[in-house]
Amino acid sequence: MAKGYRNYRGRTSKGKIALAILLVFIILAALSALAMQRYIAYDETGAPFFRLPERPAAPAPPAEDIPPVQVPEPADSLEVIVPEPETPPAFQVYSLTAAPLTPAVWEAARAEMGDTFGGVTVTLKDARGTVYFASQTAASKAVKTVQGTTEALGMITGDEELYTIARFSCLPDAFAPYMNNTPMGLKTTGGRMFHAAGTTWLDPGRPAAREYLCGLAREIAELGFDEILLTDTGYPIQGNLNTLNYGSSPIEENLSLLWQDLLQTLEPYGVKLSMELPESVISDGQEAVSGLVLARAVSYADRVYAVTEPGQAGILSNLVLQAEAVAENRVQDFLPELTAPDSSWDGPFLLLPAAE
Repeated sequence: MAKGYRNYRGRTSKGKIALAILLVFIILAALSALAMQRYIAYDETGAPFFRLPERPAAPAPPAEDIPPVQVPEPADSLEVIVPEPETPPAFQVYSLTAAPLTPAVWEAARAEMGDTFGGVTVTLKDARGTVYFASQTAASKAVKTVQGTTEALGMITGDEELYTIARFSCLPDAFAPYMNNTPMGLKTTGGRMFHAAGTTWLDPGRPAAREYLCGLAREIAELGFDEILLTDTGYPIQGNLNTLNYGSSPIEENLSLLWQDLLQTLEPYGVKLSMELPESVISDGQEAVSGLVLARAVSYADRVYAVTEPGQAGILSNLVLQAEAVAENRVQDFLPELTAPDSSWDGPFLLLPAAE
């Protein structure tokens, strides 16, 4: 190499450096714009705006890591007790059979009753016409008593803790229709005694028959019973009914005459008159064959009874209350809270166990 000369490397221009830096910034700006494109949104007018990314919520700690909240107990804590409403004990009715009654029989029954039963029913005239007390007006051979029956009845009616009900079957009667040749019985169109359910029947359309039944009811009232429960108080529904001579008066009116006479007979004694009606009579309002009409019955009876399922008691009770004559009857004079086993008292209706 010649002395005094060196290789020429060229000279770096400041303009080129500035241009390179500008290119770098342009590239970075483009990349940033692409990266931020997902954060650009547009409003309802189409104008763009920048939306910052939402900050992710912190994950919830596991349940086992959350410490339980400790609530301090007050120094004097108050215990609140809501008492349950008391249900009054049911007033249950004990039903005696029609067997001859003695003091020993009654004492055994009274011991069985204990404090559970507040009432008792005693059959004093059954569906055969048999009379189970020392009656002076009953037909010959109708009375069936033993030594001590009168005493036992006195023990029953003298028990002030019991409400006493005498069962009294009205029209089926195997004895009274033949009493002293007095015309009392239901007869056929041929003039013979009508038989149904294995016995003859009294005719409520005949004054002598009504007088006979009223005489027995008067004697029962004098024994001291609180109530007389009429059973079998309608015309027969079995037997050869086509041959039955009903007489000239409507049978419904004949029954009303009987109930009216009985009610007047018992009035001086303060004894209540009640009726046991078939469930169908209460449900349908009447029974054409027997002549029983619910509206008529409740106009004379202090209470209506029926033998039915406990679940039907409320339905039948409402039907009794809806009868036309209830509003005019002495319904306010009924015993309150009187119920039979597994049944409830409601207005003038009571579910009663059938006599054995």
